[in-house]
Amino acid sequence: MPRPARLPGDDRQCPRCKSHFRAEEIRRNQFVCAACDHHFPIGARERLDNMADGGVWTEIGGELRATDPLRFVDLQPYPDRLRSAEAKGNTEAIVCAELALDGQRCVAAVMDFGFLGGSMGSVVGERFAKAADHAVARGIPLISITSSGGARMQEGVLALMQMAKTIVSLDELHDAGLPFIVVLTHPTTGGVWASFASLGDVTYAEPGALIAFSGPRVIEQTTREKLPEDFGLSERQLVHGHVDAVVDRRQLAARLGRLLAILEQPPREAPQSLATQLAQNGTERAASMARALPQLSRRLRDRVMGEQSQTRRPGDRW
Repeated sequence: MPRPARLPGDDRQCPRCKSHFRAEEIRRNQFVCAACDHHFPIGARERLDNMADGGVWTEIGGELRATDPLRFVDLQPYPDRLRSAEAKGNTEAIVCAELALDGQRCVAAVMDFGFLGGSMGSVVGERFAKAADHAVARGIPLISITSSGGARMQEGVLALMQMAKTIVSLDELHDAGLPFIVVLTHPTTGGVWASFASLGDVTYAEPGALIAFSGPRVIEQTTREKLPEDFGLSERQLVHGHVDAVVDRRQLAARLGRLLAILEQPPREAPQSLATQLAQNGTERAASMARALPQLSRRLRDRVMGEQSQTRRPGDRW
């Protein structure tokens, strides 16, 4: 018996609860199933639109593009893979931007799994470093939302070098006394998890996100052991203390806004010059002397009156 033809609406079905939805409905709900709260993949630019106040953000490092230093060819040349990925709308696996989140200025570095599996190549590392430098220059926090399969094999050791590069950029952020906030989404694995994704001052995760250096299938095939069903999931990472909280995507912007308000640093006053300090000290001394004059005059009057009362003789007139 032939299988019935699938209707177009069957493609819009939740993989967990099998409920159907309209594209506009799921987009309004930030790509979260309204029936079971399953979190669908979402692009970096859609995340920024949802996070930024009024959907307004300014991209950082968007002019950078990947090259082919190794002339890598697998099933197709690396430049052809890049062109196919760029045709989907992004120019790299990370989009960095400055934005206002719930009234708080910050820099966001958002990864996109739809671009070559969110793999970290040389441009991803450079854009992340530029975002950290921009945060230091502006004196504002850095937020990173990760979604990656690890380092990009088409760039070899150049991709692995980005692990050290991103960590060094975070050292400069730390030296400037600025917070680094990480949001781990599905999946965050490989070199990204082994570098900057695990260095957040505060670390959140989305529900059901896989967070591990190696995926469970790779580990099972290597060790020949069966892993727990919740291995590496964000809820399990919360139990082990690897994340601070598991936050629903629809509540993430408000949660980050409150956190930024708590971490906001008071404005620092510019150091005053020596001449200004001396002038202020002179003014304060003059003001204190002026305040003391009425009391000084009363003391002098009382003293004079006391001496006159002691020397007065009968019949004398004042």
